[in-house]
Amino acid sequence: MNFHVITLFPEMIESAFSGSITGRAMDKGLITLDTISLRAFSQNSYGSVDDYTYGGGAGMLISCEPVWLAYEEAVSRIEAGADEETPPGNAFREERKTRVIFTTPAGRVFNEKMAEELSKEKDLIILCGHYEGIDQRVTDRIVTDEISIGDYVLTGGELPALVIMDAVSRRIPGVLNNDESKDTESFEEGLLEYPQYTRPCEWKGMKVPDILLSGDHAAVDRWRHHEALKRTGEKRPDLLEKWLEKRGIY
Repeated sequence: MNFHVITLFPEMIESAFSGSITGRAMDKGLITLDTISLRAFSQNSYGSVDDYTYGGGAGMLISCEPVWLAYEEAVSRIEAGADEETPPGNAFREERKTRVIFTTPAGRVFNEKMAEELSKEKDLIILCGHYEGIDQRVTDRIVTDEISIGDYVLTGGELPALVIMDAVSRRIPGVLNNDESKDTESFEEGLLEYPQYTRPCEWKGMKVPDILLSGDHAAVDRWRHHEALKRTGEKRPDLLEKWLEKRGIY
């Protein structure tokens, strides 16, 4: 998986993504990160990429041309890294149709299913919004997916981009040391994860449930499923309702 992030703050993306699991995955060559600074494509001597909005209103809007040029740069880099059998130029772009994700509160709310879908791509271009957003004309031209990470407003699209990249990276084979953890964590089956415990078996008078010490793996699995249902019902009844509906249980 190759991430190409168009951003006003490339150092923010690079610093956060180079640590922990994603950092190790980059060291192994399982994922790559390519940041493209919007300011490098400023159309004035001040290095700014924004302007006042037509029609008035508070705040500034990112202009079309810097975004378009940054996008063209991203596509050119993807073309340069393509294998020899891939046709160049317009034929390449038509065949590959690299998805461009725009992080915006107006987008579809991100979830595990979307992470799985995006993980099957070879390249992803992520466009980070800022200020009051980006001129609609350029997003209409290049964006394939508008994605939100929740119903709230952030100062910029970098944090949502990192959330999306982290969730997608976990789906790439070899990124996690234990592939089983990917398949058993929260939301994988539509339920929250069951409670988990480690040593010591008693801490401050609180004991690990006896069933987990029994050695009866079938009983443990049943307990975990029951607890996942219980926890989901208590904390996220909306998820439990969807889980039940999917199985025809009302």
